[in-house]
Amino acid sequence: MAGDTTQIAIAVEQVSKTFPLPDSKGEFTVLRHVDLTVGIGEVVALLGRSGSGKSTLLRIMAGLIPPTEGRVISSGKPLRGANQDVAMVFQSFALLPWLTVQENVELGLEARGVPPKERRERALKAIDLVGLDGFESAYPKELSGGMRQRVGFARAFVVQPKVLFMDEPFSALDVLTAENLRGEIDDLWNAGNFPSKSILIVTHNIEEAVLLCDRIIILGANPGHIRGEVKINLPRPHDRTSDRFKTLVDYIYAVMTDPTAAVTSQAVEAVVIPPEPEAPKSKSPFARPLPHARAGGISGLLELIVEQSEGRVDIPLLAERIQITVDDLLPILDAAELLGFVEVDRGDVTLTEIGKDFATTTILRSKDLFRQQVLAHAPMLVSILEILKEKRIGSMRADFFMGLLEEYYPRNEAERQFATAVDWGRYAELFEYDSREERLYLSRVEPTPEPLTTPA
Repeated sequence: MAGDTTQIAIAVEQVSKTFPLPDSKGEFTVLRHVDLTVGIGEVVALLGRSGSGKSTLLRIMAGLIPPTEGRVISSGKPLRGANQDVAMVFQSFALLPWLTVQENVELGLEARGVPPKERRERALKAIDLVGLDGFESAYPKELSGGMRQRVGFARAFVVQPKVLFMDEPFSALDVLTAENLRGEIDDLWNAGNFPSKSILIVTHNIEEAVLLCDRIIILGANPGHIRGEVKINLPRPHDRTSDRFKTLVDYIYAVMTDPTAAVTSQAVEAVVIPPEPEAPKSKSPFARPLPHARAGGISGLLELIVEQSEGRVDIPLLAERIQITVDDLLPILDAAELLGFVEVDRGDVTLTEIGKDFATTTILRSKDLFRQQVLAHAPMLVSILEILKEKRIGSMRADFFMGLLEEYYPRNEAERQFATAVDWGRYAELFEYDSREERLYLSRVEPTPEPLTTPA
């Protein structure tokens, strides 16, 4: 169905979104000065790291939450309130368990005042389109995850939206079910039978974006902003075995693993969007976020990489091998790179000498190496350690550190930062955490005073 994109279905103009921090401590900026368009007859993906505001942007465009600045234009008119031109498919299915399949599908039509007879006819047609005929009277608890998501698609299809929004629609499904449903959606679009004129999909799956889409908008994080876009100029259906498909996937992985890289036109005819100047960074160590990766995950990843030839591996192949999404893989790579265990370059990850040592040595020495690298490269952990050392009893309540974090992050992100700091601090044996007392304590093991030497 991809075709004429000269007409704009929906546009975002200079949209920013901020949320208040707890206790009137200021604002947290999720999106900053975002511009994008979705044309009639195209499939567009929003792809970005965790923290890039993908889902927030989708909800602003759907009219579920207002922008702080800027505006959304839908069907040529400024959006005010819920967007009647769009329908959404959610990751979590969002079905009402006390309604049958048909009743769930009819919900949107009922809300729009469609007469019962027309509601029934349109619902049955949508149910048939997604392959659920025969299950009209079934309840959600009787359905598998894939079947429940088909109901979600039917509920969106039935209102015949101008643009279908999909928020990670396959991520809650097992690999085979997701692949099957993804293929059916692609087949419907390619056959010209799709019940919407355009699709906007939020995803963390790079191959999925290249497979389904005509354009991929790449967002940067903290705050969310447009880094650039990549045109998927492949004949439909997109052949995932073609060299061009693989080149696109490799290129996007390379861009995603290097947040500072420009989205350039040299490899894949990408559109370049100049980056905005970054706001001055705070000097506080608590304002420098830790990648959300467990120490065990970092260790496991390094052990996988060291098994490869010369400790170097192609990131897309690594993701495919361990069946991990980009949202889960990138924070682990970020953490390993922050700690000096790996170097990431153009879609490849290579172990450093200290990374090889960490991945192949004894448990005790790996802990010593981890402690050494944390003290050298993670200022938040160093600051926590220094504060604990200043206390006569070597202990502080967790809410003290949470208060420091909430100066810079919303509550849920502050909690995630604290949890990561505790995990790293425990593994490095810098400090301990008593979850019942909600207190941090200095570890009984003293940090190594001098940097460890790496064996020649």
